[in-house]
Amino acid sequence: MSNDADAPAIQRRGLMLVLSSPSGAGKTTLSRQLLENDAHIKLSVSCTTRQKRPGERDGVDYRFVDTATFRDMIERNQFLEYAEVFGNYYGTPRAPVEDALNAGSDVLFDIDWQGTQQLEKSSGSDLVKVFVLPPSNRELVRRLVTRAQDPAEVVTQRMAKAADEMSHWPEYDYVIVNRDIATSLIGLKSILTAERLKRSRQGGLVEFVKALREGR
Repeated sequence: MSNDADAPAIQRRGLMLVLSSPSGAGKTTLSRQLLENDAHIKLSVSCTTRQKRPGERDGVDYRFVDTATFRDMIERNQFLEYAEVFGNYYGTPRAPVEDALNAGSDVLFDIDWQGTQQLEKSSGSDLVKVFVLPPSNRELVRRLVTRAQDPAEVVTQRMAKAADEMSHWPEYDYVIVNRDIATSLIGLKSILTAERLKRSRQGGLVEFVKALREGR
């Protein structure tokens, strides 16, 4: 009789989990709680040219760079995706993401629909796309005002852009209406669990099942 150590290994390839939403819908809070609850997924740290907000740390929340550095990285094809949003650049560095996927680790992305479209072109089946909607327009306004991280004119800009951002929800695999964080987090964790179990992401299954059938 063989033991489990003799069975062929199943090597799971990591996936790229994208969360997108209009500002204030709650995707950043969902992202943070998912990371706290799941040790097998890590946040993709984007580069940005915007200024740090209170409490943000360079290399943890974002990698803060100047415009010249960002443009040089574009020229060197070092981004999986990048975009200009409200006068600032945001981009996903390519190398750390590819290393994580090859090692079987999952990577979480907090990006907009434009970045998601770019990722889809370059990443294909590695990508799992989730769109987060607010429960109402009134609640979206309340959250943006309560957050108080942006000046009033930026809040106005974000609300004006929200309708366009929300129009892209059909491009995503899953949609979560974020009425409360706890329920939304349960839904998000369920999506992640199901996607990890997809046949296409479990390398070595053919050999594993063959061994089972042969009694090895």
